[in-house]
Amino acid sequence: MATALPQQVAPVATHPPRGRRAAGWANALFVLPYLAMFVAMIVVPLAMGMWLSTTKGDLFGVEAHVGLANFTRLFGDPIFLETVGNTFYFVVLTVPALTLIGLGLALVLNTPARWATVLRTIFFASTVLSVTVVTLVWRLVFLPDGGLLAVISEALGKTPIAFLNDPELAMPAIAITTIWWCIGLPMVLFLAALQQVPRELYEAAALDNAGRWTTLRRITLPAISRTFVLVVIIEIILQFQLFGQPQLMTLGGPNNATRPIVLFIYETGWRQWELGYAAAAAQVLFAMILVAAMAQYVVASRKGAQ
Repeated sequence: MATALPQQVAPVATHPPRGRRAAGWANALFVLPYLAMFVAMIVVPLAMGMWLSTTKGDLFGVEAHVGLANFTRLFGDPIFLETVGNTFYFVVLTVPALTLIGLGLALVLNTPARWATVLRTIFFASTVLSVTVVTLVWRLVFLPDGGLLAVISEALGKTPIAFLNDPELAMPAIAITTIWWCIGLPMVLFLAALQQVPRELYEAAALDNAGRWTTLRRITLPAISRTFVLVVIIEIILQFQLFGQPQLMTLGGPNNATRPIVLFIYETGWRQWELGYAAAAAQVLFAMILVAAMAQYVVASRKGAQ
């Protein structure tokens, strides 16, 4: 008796439904404006800056392509190396202080009480001020003749200190100004993170008779660790770009003690008209910010994995 063999059915090519493909194109169209802005505002200027850093020229055009000569000149320029040291010194003064003070304020003000709302508003208010207003206010504080600190010193029988004219005190004075100005952002970020921590964790800790320090160390800090890393990275990026405060308070002095890299770039490019040299300094600054931010991220990721 013959046995009928099963017929093989040829595979049929399947295609995504037309509606799904249309939705994909619609999503792409929504993303397209952002991509266009990203390319126009980030990618193109970055590529042009890299190209310009290998040239010699001014505002009227490029005279010649010099390869890496601008970078070689930079690392042999004592003024540029001094600005690099000044910038790192400023970052060391401000980033840890902004992070820790912001965290401390957030911990204290993380309460629905009315006084906490008022204080949160006060601490954040300075963030919306322009750099011109901030530096004007703090110059009146640091002036050795009639400034707030000078008046206090004279009332105590002490000689007023010219903070902005002292090479050792000028950068700390600018750092204090910056901390007062920028403290609102890290405080708000930490407050947002603290309000996302489940209340059940604190209730369980209270049942176990855990103290405040134990609760902070075992519950709060691990819960906001990602925000901590975010704040540090944001502040590193922002503080490496120091410009307005020394430009308006000290003009980079005394004796270049407060001249940062961005001020060096501005003076080189727009006063000396050496755009290629200024672009090379900008590329070095970009690399420094990138390395510092990535190093912080990698270290924090490894600690989180442990």
